[in-house]
Amino acid sequence: MLFSEYIHEWLYGKNGYYGSYHPIGKKGDFYTAVSTSKFFGGSIAQHIIKRIDEGFLAPDSIICEIGAHHGYLLADIIEFLHTLRPQLLQTLRFGIIERFDTLQTQQKHYFEESFGDAVTLEHYHDVTEIEASCAFFIANEIFDAFACELFYKGKIGRLEEGKVLFDVESPECSEHALKYKKDRGEIAVGYEAFAQSMSSSIEKFEFMSFDYGELDARSDFSIRVYQEHKVYPLFDETLDMTKAFGTTDITYDVNFSHVKEAFEAQGLKCVQYATQLVALVEMGVLDLLSMLKEKASDEIYIQELEKVKVLITPSLMGERFKMIRFIQE
Repeated sequence: MLFSEYIHEWLYGKNGYYGSYHPIGKKGDFYTAVSTSKFFGGSIAQHIIKRIDEGFLAPDSIICEIGAHHGYLLADIIEFLHTLRPQLLQTLRFGIIERFDTLQTQQKHYFEESFGDAVTLEHYHDVTEIEASCAFFIANEIFDAFACELFYKGKIGRLEEGKVLFDVESPECSEHALKYKKDRGEIAVGYEAFAQSMSSSIEKFEFMSFDYGELDARSDFSIRVYQEHKVYPLFDETLDMTKAFGTTDITYDVNFSHVKEAFEAQGLKCVQYATQLVALVEMGVLDLLSMLKEKASDEIYIQELEKVKVLITPSLMGERFKMIRFIQE
């Protein structure tokens, strides 16, 4: 079995990791920006309002999260939209693209508990199901969740008895490796098809995504397994891949040049690539904190300030995570 097939089953198969709900944060396997602070979603809400005021997004656009897990990010965005521009809740649509019915059910329950009848949540299994003329798509840590091939000195890997063997020829992967000047590492599978489906489905949209990685491909293996906040490199001899399969998250660093080229090949325009620090500050996260300071107690303000620091401090999430943004006009 090729490694790309193996990792797809690990994450999305019948008993795959993403097929059921897993807690994120202190009680889960890993942290995300969403689980760190609501002001992550609040900054995106401010950006959406700005894009509506600029005329790029229509007031009746659909705001859609891709791969929402529990639905916290979209809910945070809605909460801040209600605070900053409440009338938009009467015109905007809100949706989640989620392939697993079990997670759709949990997301629906969470939105009912959070908003009652005030917000109608639309669910889609795929972006091609959406009917809208204008949309804003947001995704957090999605590109690292695509299947990938493992490439090593001209060959790609396959699984045999829990071991990765590099003995399969792949001209396509070899060409990819040559383009990005790497003799080993991960080669993501599916970016091109994903970009094509988005481009052909909605006439006008903006797509914003946050993930960890670099614009320049690294010639090394970054693939690793997360379990209860511990990190195990895939090739760690202490890692039992059979035991880890489907029960833990497996991920790798994103090659943002690959992402950029996949979307630009479909005619989309990359309008921004920045560190999470730069992106959140430009979208007004510090302004939101100033607003909070005026209305909340010092204790609450300090609590939220410390959470935002995790998002933007360079040595924590600020530099490690990147934001990339595309538009189709």
